[in-house]
Amino acid sequence: MSRIGKKPVTLPGGVTISVDAQNIVTVKGPKGELTQKVDPDMSIAIEGSELKVDRPTEQKRHKALHGLYRSLINNMVIGVSTGYKTEMEIVGVGYKATNNGNVLDLSLGFSHNVYFVVPSELKVTTAMEKGKNPMVTLEGTDKQLIGLVASKIKSLRKVEPYKGKGIRFVGEVIRRKAGKTSGKKK
Repeated sequence: MSRIGKKPVTLPGGVTISVDAQNIVTVKGPKGELTQKVDPDMSIAIEGSELKVDRPTEQKRHKALHGLYRSLINNMVIGVSTGYKTEMEIVGVGYKATNNGNVLDLSLGFSHNVYFVVPSELKVTTAMEKGKNPMVTLEGTDKQLIGLVASKIKSLRKVEPYKGKGIRFVGEVIRRKAGKTSGKKK
């Protein structure tokens, strides 16, 4: 039995879940509404303030989908109740970040600024304090979308291993390399 799949999803107050005939799960909460299509083989049972995902057989495919759909539904419940937030910092001399609505304006050492349009489902904020690295914060209800957008922003200037310049998540550990060393030749 899948350890993750057999855990029930607890529903906090103010969150409602509905499942229609095509196995489309809709989660509504104070922060918004999310939907997810679930494989027709999986059965979803709502008992009081708990949701359980069950699989029909012990096939490898069903075992894989069991934990997957339980995690996706749990992420939806957390998203509509508390939301998700991702912070990234931009490390490098002269690197800047500003936003105008959902358009992110990044100065990353290229000849021109990079403009990145963030989807309307997410809220983007930037902070530039003196003596600190510029910060970009993404907030929203959809964990998958936040992760996708954050990885796209990060790919605009990957962190290089020698000086550590680039876009990284806050708290991310970067493996650093030693630079060239001059040695005496005899």
